[in-house]
Amino acid sequence: MSPRDLVVLGSASAVPTRTRNHNGYLLRWDGHGLLFDPGEGTQRQMAHAGVSAHDITWICVTHFHGDHCLGVPGIVQRIARDGVAHPVDAAFPASGAEYWRRLRNASVFHDTDVIRERPLAGEAALLDTGDAPFTLTARRLSHPVEAYGYRLEEPDGVTMVPAELAARGITGPLVRRLQEEGRVVAPDGRTVTREECSVPRRGQKAAFVMDTRLCDAVHELAADADLLVIESTFLAQDEGLAAEYGHLTAAQAGRIAADCGVRSLVLAHVSERYGVEDEPRFVEQAAAAHDGETVLVQDLDRIPVPPRRRPPEGPITPQG
Repeated sequence: MSPRDLVVLGSASAVPTRTRNHNGYLLRWDGHGLLFDPGEGTQRQMAHAGVSAHDITWICVTHFHGDHCLGVPGIVQRIARDGVAHPVDAAFPASGAEYWRRLRNASVFHDTDVIRERPLAGEAALLDTGDAPFTLTARRLSHPVEAYGYRLEEPDGVTMVPAELAARGITGPLVRRLQEEGRVVAPDGRTVTREECSVPRRGQKAAFVMDTRLCDAVHELAADADLLVIESTFLAQDEGLAAEYGHLTAAQAGRIAADCGVRSLVLAHVSERYGVEDEPRFVEQAAAAHDGETVLVQDLDRIPVPPRRRPPEGPITPQG
């Protein structure tokens, strides 16, 4: 089964450090790969992480500050050089279309037609994801330049309950038919419905929030997310600087996660002003508000989307 996880290609903010490359985050989801904010050095980090241009189906740029986009030329050219045949959608703020054009055509290479540009404008946008098993929305954030956050959302569905299937003699190919058609005839001649053998399954959600001050859009993106990847550029003592430059602190990220019911909080985009010895404080400050899983990423980390909660094993209440 294809993984659902986050591959961290870089996690610094404006200035890379010895231990943190410029930004780059590949969210892998059922055979799709959403590359968020490829900063300088992303192509090489992909080699270290063991992922390739063929894994990318979306390039999602939040804004056109360099640490979030200077890796675009290498990624675009690698997609062409490696002969990626599937479409790659590229979402970015429409106000930065001139920057996108320069980045996409930064040097001489033989371009291909697989990249489809999806410029964003307005406060919110629903992106056409075709036959992908999720929807993708973008919302305008609060930063000195136009910036967007992204939210991936899987539709709600049902989970089959093995005990209920067994009790009705539904096995093998009948299980798939029941899932797809909603009802089947059991070996004993009874008609069995999907509702009798399943429980509601909440679709999983992931959100990606980079450079922004606190704003309503942050909470809209993060609401009920299983995985929230969010900037925590500053520690709490520098909250004034965070507000001035349009960023969040680790403590603010923790409060957002707590308020929004986030399951797994992933802190990223760390300012170069802090040393390795300061890193435990990011998690401590975020965890003061958020009692779920909290991680400060390191480059080349692989962070799984939290597994679904298991359905009940015993008798179920009919849906209705």
